[in-house]
Amino acid sequence: MTLLLWLARWRVRLGAVTVVAALLLARPTWASWRAGLVIALMGEAIRIWAAGHLEKSREVTRSGPYRWMAHPLYVGSSVLALGVVVAAASPVLAVLATIYMGATITAAIRTEEAYLRKAFGTGYDDYRTARAEPMARRFSLARAMRNREYRAAAGVVLGFALLALRLVLHL
Repeated sequence: MTLLLWLARWRVRLGAVTVVAALLLARPTWASWRAGLVIALMGEAIRIWAAGHLEKSREVTRSGPYRWMAHPLYVGSSVLALGVVVAAASPVLAVLATIYMGATITAAIRTEEAYLRKAFGTGYDDYRTARAEPMARRFSLARAMRNREYRAAAGVVLGFALLALRLVLHL
Protein backbone atom coordinates (compact mmCIF):
# COMPACT_ATOMS: atom_id res chain seq x y z
CA MET A 1 0.00 0.00 0.00
CA THR A 2 1.37 3.39 -0.95
CA LEU A 3 1.75 6.21 1.56
CA LEU A 4 -0.98 8.22 -0.20
CA LEU A 5 -3.45 5.36 0.03
CA TRP A 6 -2.55 4.73 3.67
CA LEU A 7 -3.01 8.40 4.57
CA ALA A 8 -6.32 8.54 2.72
CA ARG A 9 -7.66 5.44 4.48
CA TRP A 10 -6.39 6.39 7.94
CA ARG A 11 -7.24 10.11 7.83
CA VAL A 12 -10.21 9.79 10.20
CA ARG A 13 -8.22 7.77 12.74
CA LEU A 14 -5.31 10.17 12.45
CA GLY A 15 -7.81 12.98 12.87
CA ALA A 16 -8.82 11.51 16.23
CA VAL A 17 -5.18 11.73 17.33
CA THR A 18 -5.09 15.33 16.12
CA VAL A 19 -8.25 16.10 18.13
CA VAL A 20 -6.61 14.74 21.28
CA ALA A 21 -3.55 16.88 20.53
CA ALA A 22 -5.85 19.87 20.01
CA LEU A 23 -7.44 19.39 23.40
CA LEU A 24 -4.08 19.00 25.12
CA LEU A 25 -2.39 21.92 23.34
CA ALA A 26 -5.36 24.29 23.36
CA ARG A 27 -5.07 27.60 25.17
CA PRO A 28 -8.45 29.05 24.26
CA THR A 29 -9.97 32.30 25.38
CA TRP A 30 -13.67 33.01 25.08
CA ALA A 31 -12.88 35.39 22.22
CA SER A 32 -10.84 32.75 20.32
CA TRP A 33 -13.50 30.11 21.08
CA ARG A 34 -16.30 32.27 19.65
CA ALA A 35 -14.31 33.26 16.55
CA GLY A 36 -13.24 29.67 15.98
CA LEU A 37 -16.80 28.41 16.41
CA VAL A 38 -18.10 30.81 13.75
CA ILE A 39 -15.40 29.65 11.32
CA ALA A 40 -15.95 25.96 12.14
CA LEU A 41 -19.71 26.31 11.65
CA MET A 42 -19.10 27.85 8.22
CA GLY A 43 -16.92 24.84 7.37
CA GLU A 44 -19.58 22.42 8.61
CA ALA A 45 -22.24 24.31 6.62
CA ILE A 46 -20.18 23.78 3.45
CA ARG A 47 -19.86 20.08 4.33
CA ILE A 48 -23.62 19.71 4.94
CA TRP A 49 -24.41 21.51 1.69
CA ALA A 50 -22.05 19.21 -0.21
CA ALA A 51 -23.29 16.04 1.52
CA GLY A 52 -26.86 17.03 0.64
CA HIS A 53 -25.98 16.87 -3.05
CA LEU A 54 -23.50 14.00 -3.17
CA GLU A 55 -24.38 10.54 -4.48
CA LYS A 56 -21.17 8.72 -3.57
CA SER A 57 -19.85 6.19 -6.07
CA ARG A 58 -22.98 6.49 -8.24
CA GLU A 59 -22.19 9.53 -10.34
CA VAL A 60 -20.02 12.57 -10.82
CA THR A 61 -22.07 15.04 -8.79
CA ARG A 62 -22.43 18.41 -10.51
CA SER A 63 -25.01 20.19 -8.36
CA GLY A 64 -24.82 22.41 -5.31
CA PRO A 65 -21.25 23.34 -4.38
CA TYR A 66 -19.92 20.77 -6.86
CA ARG A 67 -20.86 23.24 -9.60
CA TRP A 68 -18.08 25.54 -8.38
CA MET A 69 -15.49 23.31 -6.74
CA ALA A 70 -14.32 19.74 -7.14
CA HIS A 71 -13.98 18.84 -3.47
CA PRO A 72 -16.38 20.85 -1.29
CA LEU A 73 -16.32 18.28 1.53
CA TYR A 74 -12.56 18.77 1.83
CA VAL A 75 -12.90 22.54 1.53
CA GLY A 76 -15.43 22.43 4.35
CA SER A 77 -13.15 20.20 6.42
CA SER A 78 -10.28 22.63 5.92
CA VAL A 79 -12.39 25.61 6.99
CA LEU A 80 -13.63 23.59 9.97
CA ALA A 81 -10.04 22.74 10.95
CA LEU A 82 -9.12 26.42 10.70
CA GLY A 83 -11.95 27.16 13.12
CA VAL A 84 -10.58 24.64 15.61
CA VAL A 85 -7.09 26.12 15.31
CA VAL A 86 -8.44 29.63 15.88
CA ALA A 87 -10.50 28.46 18.87
CA ALA A 88 -7.58 26.58 20.41
CA ALA A 89 -5.24 29.57 20.08
CA SER A 90 -2.17 27.33 19.97
CA PRO A 91 0.65 27.96 17.48
CA VAL A 92 1.91 24.39 17.96
CA LEU A 93 -1.52 23.03 17.12
CA ALA A 94 -1.66 25.28 14.07
CA VAL A 95 1.52 23.65 12.74
CA LEU A 96 0.30 20.12 13.54
CA ALA A 97 -3.11 20.75 12.00
CA THR A 98 -1.54 22.20 8.86
CA ILE A 99 0.68 19.14 8.45
CA TYR A 100 -2.22 16.76 9.15
CA MET A 101 -4.68 18.51 6.83
CA GLY A 102 -2.13 19.04 4.08
CA ALA A 103 -1.03 15.41 4.05
CA THR A 104 -4.38 13.69 4.51
CA ILE A 105 -6.51 15.94 2.30
CA THR A 106 -3.94 15.75 -0.50
CA ALA A 107 -3.88 11.95 -0.19
CA ALA A 108 -7.66 11.71 -0.10
CA ILE A 109 -8.08 13.94 -3.15
CA ARG A 110 -5.52 12.04 -5.20
CA THR A 111 -6.94 8.61 -4.37
CA GLU A 112 -10.51 9.82 -4.86
CA GLU A 113 -9.72 11.36 -8.24
CA ALA A 114 -8.03 8.14 -9.37
CA TYR A 115 -11.13 6.19 -8.34
CA LEU A 116 -13.49 8.63 -10.08
CA ARG A 117 -11.48 8.53 -13.31
CA LYS A 118 -11.52 4.74 -13.24
CA ALA A 119 -15.24 4.54 -12.40
CA PHE A 120 -16.56 7.35 -14.63
CA GLY A 121 -13.84 7.84 -17.27
CA THR A 122 -14.30 10.87 -19.46
CA GLY A 123 -17.34 11.97 -17.43
CA TYR A 124 -15.05 12.87 -14.55
CA ASP A 125 -12.48 14.52 -16.83
CA ASP A 126 -15.25 16.58 -18.44
CA TYR A 127 -16.40 17.68 -14.99
CA ARG A 128 -12.88 18.67 -13.91
CA THR A 129 -12.34 20.71 -17.06
CA ALA A 130 -15.77 22.40 -16.76
CA ARG A 131 -17.09 20.74 -19.92
CA ALA A 132 -19.85 18.84 -18.11
CA GLU A 133 -23.24 20.47 -17.74
CA PRO A 134 -24.35 21.26 -14.17
CA MET A 135 -27.17 19.04 -12.95
CA ALA A 136 -30.40 20.24 -11.43
CA ARG A 137 -30.69 18.70 -7.99
CA ARG A 138 -32.10 20.20 -4.85
CA PHE A 139 -30.37 19.92 -1.51
CA SER A 140 -31.62 16.94 0.51
CA LEU A 141 -31.14 16.65 4.25
CA ALA A 142 -31.99 12.95 3.93
CA ARG A 143 -29.10 12.60 1.46
CA ALA A 144 -26.76 14.43 3.85
CA MET A 145 -27.83 11.99 6.58
CA ARG A 146 -27.25 8.99 4.27
CA ASN A 147 -23.78 10.40 3.69
CA ARG A 148 -23.35 10.38 7.50
CA GLU A 149 -22.63 14.09 7.77
CA TYR A 150 -24.20 13.98 11.23
CA ARG A 151 -20.92 12.45 12.44
CA ALA A 152 -18.89 15.53 11.47
CA ALA A 153 -21.55 17.83 12.93
CA ALA A 154 -21.51 15.86 16.20
CA GLY A 155 -17.73 16.13 16.23
CA VAL A 156 -17.92 19.92 15.96
CA VAL A 157 -20.40 20.11 18.82
CA LEU A 158 -18.37 17.75 21.02
CA GLY A 159 -15.05 19.42 20.23
CA PHE A 160 -16.27 22.92 20.99
CA ALA A 161 -18.08 21.69 24.10
CA LEU A 162 -14.80 20.22 25.38
CA LEU A 163 -12.95 23.45 24.62
CA ALA A 164 -15.67 25.38 26.48
CA LEU A 165 -15.34 22.98 29.39
CA ARG A 166 -11.61 23.72 29.50
CA LEU A 167 -12.44 27.41 29.72
CA VAL A 168 -15.09 26.98 32.40
CA LEU A 169 -12.87 24.73 34.53
CA HIS A 170 -9.77 26.87 33.86
CA LEU A 171 -7.77 23.84 32.67
